[in-house]
Amino acid sequence: MKLRDRFSNAVYGFLEKRGWIEDIYGNSTRYSQRYVNDSSIMESSDVYELVQDISNQVALAEPVVIGPDGEEVKNHFLLNILKKPNNYLTGFEFAKLETNTLLINGEAFPITDNDQLHLGYGVQTTIDDRLIEKFSMNGQPIPGNMIRHIKNIGVDSLKGAGIIDLAKSTLEGVLSAEKVLTDKYTKGGLLAFLLKLDAHINPNNSAQQKIVKAILDQLEGVQDDSNHSVKMIPLGKGYSIDTLKSPVDDSAILNYLGVYKKDLGKFLGINVDTYQSLMKTDIEKAMMYLHNKAIKPILKNKSEHYTALFFMPNSGYRVEWKINILDFVPYSTKTNIGYNIVRTGITSPDNVAEMLGFPKQNTPETQAIYISNDLSRIGQKNATDDSLPTNDQNLKGGDGNEEEGNSHD
Repeated sequence: MKLRDRFSNAVYGFLEKRGWIEDIYGNSTRYSQRYVNDSSIMESSDVYELVQDISNQVALAEPVVIGPDGEEVKNHFLLNILKKPNNYLTGFEFAKLETNTLLINGEAFPITDNDQLHLGYGVQTTIDDRLIEKFSMNGQPIPGNMIRHIKNIGVDSLKGAGIIDLAKSTLEGVLSAEKVLTDKYTKGGLLAFLLKLDAHINPNNSAQQKIVKAILDQLEGVQDDSNHSVKMIPLGKGYSIDTLKSPVDDSAILNYLGVYKKDLGKFLGINVDTYQSLMKTDIEKAMMYLHNKAIKPILKNKSEHYTALFFMPNSGYRVEWKINILDFVPYSTKTNIGYNIVRTGITSPDNVAEMLGFPKQNTPETQAIYISNDLSRIGQKNATDDSLPTNDQNLKGGDGNEEEGNSHD
């Protein structure tokens, strides 16, 4: 039996005027379609989590400027711009926003304006007859030396491929399925209340119309009441209330979400099963997995674009972003690493203390470079005790007490 057949014309008219018919057909029976845009896409908790994990790590990376001699240039003017790009975003926020935009839309447009850095939106790009990319925004051309087009390359040299395009169908299905479940339980699992009358509704019966209206007002209040308070609805003889349960099959929708929500990670370069499994057992490996699969390529691409944006082609200067891999390891592992790099002459105890979160002592001893006595160059043996033979000892077999001539050839 169709929903329309379960109501009299008058009751159907009441529901239609109040917008209930549209709600019934739109949100539940028809499983209302959610259309994806760059705002609604972040409503998917799975997309949000992965995008945040990636963009947080990118934003935590430290920019460094490398000079023509291959050495790091301290206090370069570009570092100040990257740390404070403009008056409305911090360096961390700018890097996150840029990365989120790149992941979702597939492209980002950093624009430099003197000593400030901004992100362009609605930028139009074309390739001219000389194969040079041209930019415009709001109909105004943007000089090529002021802007870069960072792309997540797919098969189009002029447009990047983001999750909003690559996973459009999957995202719309997931968001729609999530909304169906949310709407169902927001309404307590009910699709509608049914008001049953023993007699037919007579549009000309004003008393009957007032009673029906009063009852419907009370029923609407039950569904709209955020306090979930109990309401007393007095019913006269011949009136009764029934409920129309939601036809939504929870298990079917949850099975669907269990499959397709994981697929969303693949459009970001992440196998969700692998990543979640590593997060439960070994955070270090999980972060390294995320770094190698998603973060490292983004930083490489970003480095090349920002180098082209701020430096002349043959200047020899470049900007890079570095992530401290030690941030991913447990403290005990970090301590062991510190011990070994001190005893092998790689760095000083003061530098290791700073790495472990302790203040530097700034003494000659803590700033010195050490090499452990039990280490020697390959091919040489420099023993620290009598456990190894020295140059004065006989290296042949035996106990060393044989006299000359006692051996038999």
